[in-house]
Amino acid sequence: MSVAEPGFLGGRRAPPPITAPGARSGPAAVSLQQLKSAPRKPGEASFFYLDHHFQYNAVKVLPGEYFVSGDDIVMMTVLGSCISACLWDSRARIGGMNHFMLPEGGGEDGFGRYGSYAMELLINELLKSGARRESLQAKIFGGAQVMANFTTMNVGERNTKFVVDYLQTERIPLLSQDVLDIYPRKVCFFPVTGKAMVKRLAHAHPEQIEIHEKNGNAATVAKSNAGGSVDLF
Repeated sequence: MSVAEPGFLGGRRAPPPITAPGARSGPAAVSLQQLKSAPRKPGEASFFYLDHHFQYNAVKVLPGEYFVSGDDIVMMTVLGSCISACLWDSRARIGGMNHFMLPEGGGEDGFGRYGSYAMELLINELLKSGARRESLQAKIFGGAQVMANFTTMNVGERNTKFVVDYLQTERIPLLSQDVLDIYPRKVCFFPVTGKAMVKRLAHAHPEQIEIHEKNGNAATVAKSNAGGSVDLF
């Protein structure tokens, strides 16, 4: 970038950073470079990219990670038996997503891989960012039985029961869900509006999920209102 005048590149005006269509101006507008350069806490997702499908700056939330934001971005994850809880404060327009693998566990190595810690971490980070506990609403995804030999100890079912019970205990309304069954899922969550979208992927073993994420059958993007709806895409 030219040092003579901000916003110019090689004597020509540089293109503006890509942001979500309809994104709010001001503090909520954030560039990909800003996302990548910001310091991150332990367990906070840090894989940022431009999602060409939605034309949004995006963050990928991997197992054991979380992310909280009031920016016009999309949070994305791919789930098998794992669960992602998406929490949103409609007044503060702040939302967050986690991705945990088991209901409970111990040790520092587990960190956000366990639901009991992942939920507490997500809520605490939302409150630190300006959300209010009494305004939080939830959507949950995942908990699939992606492997046939998991019938005797269905991790997905245990994860789902845990998060439903947790939300009831914490008195956080569960607006919508897409859980259980046998299908892996790709989930996209928009933290400013609370909108969530889900693509069910072809039934596969966990190691094949990334393949189906790229090659899965995607329907057209459906329009929705913020709040309780969950759209397929």
